[in-house]
Order: sequence, then C-alpha cells, then structure tokens
Amino acid sequence: MQLAIIIMAAGKGTRMKSDLPKVLHQANGKPIVSYVIEKSLALQPERTILIIGHKGEMVRTATQHHSGIEWALQEPQLGTGHAVMQAEPALEGFRGDILILSGDAPLITETTIANLQQHHHTRSAAATVLTADMDDPTGYGRIIRNAESGDVEKIVEQKDASPEEQKVQEINSGVYMFNAEKLFGALKRITNTNAQQEYYLTDVFGIFFNDGERISAYKTPHGDEIRGINTPDQLREAEELLRDED
Repeated sequence: MQLAIIIMAAGKGTRMKSDLPKVLHQANGKPIVSYVIEKSLALQPERTILIIGHKGEMVRTATQHHSGIEWALQEPQLGTGHAVMQAEPALEGFRGDILILSGDAPLITETTIANLQQHHHTRSAAATVLTADMDDPTGYGRIIRNAESGDVEKIVEQKDASPEEQKVQEINSGVYMFNAEKLFGALKRITNTNAQQEYYLTDVFGIFFNDGERISAYKTPHGDEIRGINTPDQLREAEELLRDED
C-alpha cells in the first residue's frame, strides 16, 4: 500500500526556554526533526511533507539537505487539524495511507511504524492510533477500547476523563495512520468551536465514530518511543536514548 508521511514541525516550543523552533533543538549535534525525517525516508514513502510554521524558513533551510521532502506552510497556526489541512493540496488524488508524525518525537522506530501500518490494514481501519502503556499517564489522552473487539471506542483527554477513565494506562501518542480519503473528508467537517478556536486533528475521530468507521490502536511495547520533547530536561533524556540506538 502506498504511504505518505506528514511531519508536524510548525510549533514554537516555548517550554524549551528558547526562541528557536522546537524541532531545531539539537540532540547529539543533530536537529531532533532530522531523526524523524531520516526514519520517515527509510520507509520509502511516496511523499514526505514537513508542516512548517514558526520561523518556517529557518526550519526549511535546516532540513533542505534531506532529499525527498517537501514543505507546507501553516500560517497562522490554527491547530493540529489545520496543520494537516495544509498538506492536502500536495496530496490531491493520493489514495494510500497517511502517517502523521511529530517532529519533536525522534525516538520512534522504523519497525514500530511498519507494525503500525500492518495492523492498520489487518483491521481494515479508517484510522489507527499508536499507543503505549505508561506507569503514570497523567496529562495524556486515554485510549478507551471496546472490551470485545479491542477497537477504540473513544480517546478522552485527561481533563475530560472520568475517575474510572483516568485509571487507564494506555495513552495516545499523537502518531496516527489514516486512510487518506477518509482523513481529508473528515477534516472538511471539523470546526473550531472550542476554547482555543482551533481545528483539532483528534476531532476527526468523533466524525469517524459517528459514521461507524473502525478506529484501531496498535500498542508499542516500547513506551520510550513515543516521548515528545517539550523541555530541556526531556531533550537531555532523549539524547541518551538516541545514543543507545546507534
């Protein structure tokens, strides 16, 4: 099955205590987004699109040595759903799978991505979420599964979770595999009627649920893979783990 990859790299990363775009902070002498790009290109996708925004030209310049990637500008930044919408013109007519990756999560492996895509097809899903179990899932969206089928019944954010749901340790990584046509069809139906007035990518799941589409989840046994980098301390931890990969 054909694969296109969208890498989210538009954010500021204010918690890094720097005006440098978050994805350009260096781990072991290399921008963290470069790890994500290299792992993406190793999968030989049809298209690899980097969504840039904050200091976009700086990000484009820092990544242009990677052959085979394209850039789509998100300006202004109106949420994760809006970010993915910016890739739609480049993917017009594409009928395969779309993988959404975070440019600030460099620890994901090619093996896990391949397993995610295989699971997505085995389950004939409209969307498949990469998940992991965490000893302390505080702050993460929880994956609520159907007890019989194992499919995802809902993804609930920490602030919206009931006490029972907060006990769930399986969390949403923010990495997704979508059927391209169904993704862009659902994105046309999401709204920004929320406190932030943003278009959230996760709102497409509500549309899928209402349409009776199957949403699956593939759980990686390696929880470290889904770590994002939001603080200098997390960057230092990621550096050590990336050194272990080599």
